[in-house]
Amino acid sequence: MATWGNLSMQNANSPIMEQLMFFHDHVMMILIMITMIVSYIMIMMMKNKMTNRYLLEGQMIELIWTAAPAVTLVFIALPSLRLLYLIDEINNPIMTIKAIGHQWYWTYEYSDFNNMEFDSYMKPNNELKSHEFRLLDVDNRTVMPINLQVRILVTSADVIHSWAVPSLGIKIDAVPGRLNQGTTVMNRTGLMYGQCSEICGANHSFMPIVIEGTLIKNFTKWINSM
Repeated sequence: MATWGNLSMQNANSPIMEQLMFFHDHVMMILIMITMIVSYIMIMMMKNKMTNRYLLEGQMIELIWTAAPAVTLVFIALPSLRLLYLIDEINNPIMTIKAIGHQWYWTYEYSDFNNMEFDSYMKPNNELKSHEFRLLDVDNRTVMPINLQVRILVTSADVIHSWAVPSLGIKIDAVPGRLNQGTTVMNRTGLMYGQCSEICGANHSFMPIVIEGTLIKNFTKWINSM
């Protein structure tokens, strides 16, 4: 049986998630530089024995330590706002999938096709195969074509859930009586794992999500076989 240690963190499999990772690295570099500069100043201040009894003001240094954080925030805010708009952008999706959260499983509806609806439950331990992951695999996977924009509509039938797949950079709250939407484009085939990321009750951690990215021809065969 597969273990968490073998799973680790999945690689990014969508353009949005790749951009989120680049933004994370960008912010971390800025934080590292700030930490190094502040540490250097603190060390030099502790080692410095010089005093100046007649120092009353330092307008230039005050200007620098006021302007520098503002400039730093601009370098963080601009790419962050760009990413926020990219995440909300929906441009002519090729198909729509509706995910409905229940306590504690997911129901999927392929609204572009007739009578395409199924429930997705977590697989119990005694039914797992050797290559499947405990607490992560499901009996019915959500199949999506790669290299095509897919719109995800998310709602809930009871309490608040959250449909989240980290490797796709997507997290949509499932709120009763409300439809939230998001889009994703998968770069390559494979299995993407996620879980409900909202505390929705006793079995909150037992409603996983498995997305199977496949070629469009294989997706068509799967649709015809349902």
